[in-house]
Amino acid sequence: MSRIEALLRGIDSTDALSSRDTWLSRRDPCALILTTLAFLVVVVSFPRHAVAALLPLALYPVVLARLGEIPLPMVATRVLLAMPFALMVGLFNPLFDTSPRAELLGQAISGGWLSFASIMARAALAVAAATVLFATAGMPRICAGLNQIGVPAVLTTQLLLLHRYSLVLAGELGRMNLARELRSNARGDMSLAVYGSVLGNLLIRSVERAERIHQAMLSRGFNGSLPIRQGKRWHTADTLFVTFCGAAFVAIRATDLPTLLGRALLAVAR
Repeated sequence: MSRIEALLRGIDSTDALSSRDTWLSRRDPCALILTTLAFLVVVVSFPRHAVAALLPLALYPVVLARLGEIPLPMVATRVLLAMPFALMVGLFNPLFDTSPRAELLGQAISGGWLSFASIMARAALAVAAATVLFATAGMPRICAGLNQIGVPAVLTTQLLLLHRYSLVLAGELGRMNLARELRSNARGDMSLAVYGSVLGNLLIRSVERAERIHQAMLSRGFNGSLPIRQGKRWHTADTLFVTFCGAAFVAIRATDLPTLLGRALLAVAR
């Protein structure tokens, strides 16, 4: 229970990072969104057995984390939390694709293991890029940027409400956990035997809380969309940022940099 609560409250710490004044946070949110989308498109465009060719793309989230003064351990933690889902996606690939595709230290590597490693690498890159985006811009600015590039307001409203009231859900979890500890003198995580009833009670309380919040919003004039403050104005630095990132992505996709570097090192060694 406490782990789930801590995970949801981690969203609050991400908002605190996005409120700081850094070089990256001064960029227009549209520029950050466009470069992240371009990065994700490049990541998924590689062949399914590509592993080494994906490695240069790791520079993007690392460099942006440094420019945005985002702690790399926080990014690594978010990536590790997403890895079990990627693991389940590619877990059986080595069983279905056993044909050798590469060789490492004299040992043949099957295509299933390569595709499995590729899935894990793509997931890590995507989660790292998304984490940097949210920690830099924050959900309100991201929604404003999405509105500017033509995303329907109903979708951005749902995203903003989901972000805001995830902390409300964390509060409900905290109160339920505190009540459990006071009544049963129990500490730490719950046993599996009581998880079903607790999750059922949490669902009921969440629905009731959502209805009260919705009624309060309607009484204050809510018409289906939230007023979102517009993002920063587009500057020359934003154009240069998008252009440089786009050119770097094209260069990485068009050329297999690790292979070229390996061949160059072998030529020097000879």
